[in-house]
Amino acid sequence: MQQKQSKRKQNIRLLFIIVIAVVLVALFQLYLYKSARTVDTEIVELVDKYNKNCPLIIQEGIRLDSVNLPEDKVVQYNLTLVKVEKTTTEVNVIHKEIEKSLISTAKENSGLKVFSDNDFALVYSYNDKNKVFLFKVIIMPDQYKK
Repeated sequence: MQQKQSKRKQNIRLLFIIVIAVVLVALFQLYLYKSARTVDTEIVELVDKYNKNCPLIIQEGIRLDSVNLPEDKVVQYNLTLVKVEKTTTEVNVIHKEIEKSLISTAKENSGLKVFSDNDFALVYSYNDKNKVFLFKVIIMPDQYKK
């Protein structure tokens, strides 16, 4: 009989430990969920702020038209090369030069910290002056993190 009581106490202790563990896991997941929502809100607000200033000439011949979040962990900058026309330009040459420049600039741009801290890919989509698609440059987080 004493053995049954001892076993019962062990079962109650085990059940109590399991309940505490489940509660701790649930609280931890709630914390992670709230943290993720805070980051998402911060990024959405940042993108909205960018868009309020668009269109914006960011460099001679390059206009930022809009910024969006097309999918999870991706921010896309939509740009126009205002002096370029696809039919009269060597798109591959421009693409390669812009890609090199973007990667080095992304590494040094403190304004992208919120994206790099949260492992966002950066997509730069370029159109010509007639709104004809030219190319995309995709920069993965490991390419621009310091």
